Amino acid sequence: MKYRPIIQYENTVSGIFVKRVNRFVAEVLIDGKQESVHVKNTGRLQELLVPDARVTLLRFDNPDRKTAYDLISVYKPGLKWVNIDSFAPNALMKLLLENDGFYDAVRPEYRYGDSRFDFYMESQGSKYLREVKGCTLTSDPRTGIGLFPDAPTERGVKHLKELAEAEKNGFHCTICFVIQMNGVHMVRPNDAAQPEFGQALIRAAKAGVGVIYYSCHVEADSIKITGETADCRYAGM
Repeated sequence: MKYRPIIQYENTVSGIFVKRVNRFVAEVLIDGKQESVHVKNTGRLQELLVPDARVTLLRFDNPDRKTAYDLISVYKPGLKWVNIDSFAPNALMKLLLENDGFYDAVRPEYRYGDSRFDFYMESQGSKYLREVKGCTLTSDPRTGIGLFPDAPTERGVKHLKELAEAEKNGFHCTICFVIQMNGVHMVRPNDAAQPEFGQALIRAAKAGVGVIYYSCHVEADSIKITGETADCRYAGM
């Protein structure tokens, strides 16, 4: 992988996490003042969003917004900064695919069957589908292994089933995990959260769907893809 895409956030501020109000809103201390902020990730994030955690936020000067800040990263001992921006994985992947040099066309949000996949690509007459998942969970950073999902995702199971079907119909399909943590280089199904996802992943891999992990370097205000690893383990199961 020659090109390494990066997202560099501008206009960021530091804060201290107080509590999560709901899936979309949290309370954060910014310069000693408690502010309501938008959480850019609807996952549970229970191991990250803990009281007194250091966080980084994007600041907006838009009077039409309900909140003036977006929460984008959290500091966790053992991992350092963890990016929790759910839009970052797709943004990074778009940069990667468009600068790869292999594809003649890259189209995001492609509808196939009853699903909308993150990317459709073409290269010399071949057709490709790619679904992207962000990973922010690990049970032990020392293992270098992330877990997905952190909460049940019927949509994720459905995507795997339809990727397997598309593979049978002539598409080249992959599911990609962008790991939004430092020092984590592969992902395993989180059976404790949803065993159906792991089962669907094995079936999809047996049908020919590729499984790829993207390692990242994360700072308080940036995330960069640094490595790519294809996993052939599931295909032999």
